[in-house]
Amino acid sequence: MGIVRLVTDSTADIPREVCLSLGIEVVPLKVHFGNDTYRDGVSLQAEQFYELLKQSPVMPTTSQPSPVDFLEIYKRLNEEPDVQIISIHISSELSGTYQSAVLAKSLLKEKADITTIDSRTASYGFGGIVVAAAVAAGQGKSKEAILILIQKLMDQSKLYFLVDTLEYLQKGGRIGKVAALLGSLLKIKPILSVEEGEAVSVEKVRGQKAAVQRIIELFKLSEMASSKVNVMIAHSNTPEAAEQLGELVKASFQLTTLSFTTLGPVIGAHVGPGTVAVFMFPVE
Repeated sequence: MGIVRLVTDSTADIPREVCLSLGIEVVPLKVHFGNDTYRDGVSLQAEQFYELLKQSPVMPTTSQPSPVDFLEIYKRLNEEPDVQIISIHISSELSGTYQSAVLAKSLLKEKADITTIDSRTASYGFGGIVVAAAVAAGQGKSKEAILILIQKLMDQSKLYFLVDTLEYLQKGGRIGKVAALLGSLLKIKPILSVEEGEAVSVEKVRGQKAAVQRIIELFKLSEMASSKVNVMIAHSNTPEAAEQLGELVKASFQLTTLSFTTLGPVIGAHVGPGTVAVFMFPVE
């Protein structure tokens, strides 16, 4: 039985120390402020990004890794004896990152055992699955068992997120200008999720407090309400809002773990500052 190694991309928003401890390889996407280009999580960390976002006169844009970026990592890992690679990435509906991984696999001349997976979700929605898979790999589980675990978590995990401003979603083409303007004027807070690989509006609630409470209610309507869960709360430079949401989650669910992370530069560029997100996974 081979050794299983996990590869992902920077939009998974996995804390750096977790990646290092579990041996997870991360391919960075790029963030552009005008003519300046940064590698997500490498030359630009989350805290630096949000400071730059305040100061910059231009809105940031993002771009996917090239197949060569994946090829370099696949080649290096493939030199390890009996290695088996699982490469999990942001939804192909949201980025071309997964396609770059698939192309890199096809370009690898050496014999290699690589499985590429389109997570059909984003941020820690698949980052948590990568972490669970890496933990299973560290326990010596087979690749087949890890792939079954990944599919189960993809089927059962849930996420909801709440943005503070609609400006970034509008700039990214997720909503129209009129909807963004009316939403801002009426203080509408759209509760969003990722379904069938795409970002979708689940409900529109007036006011931050009511929207946060509705997120809790939506999770309670799922099978998560009656089982033990692992929860990650992510935020875009608003730790206080994340901690307040964490207190509500602790009071409402049977938690095995509750942790916090910061949304990275690429995800932050699309949702903007002030975003909070809850990612919930069934306990294995």
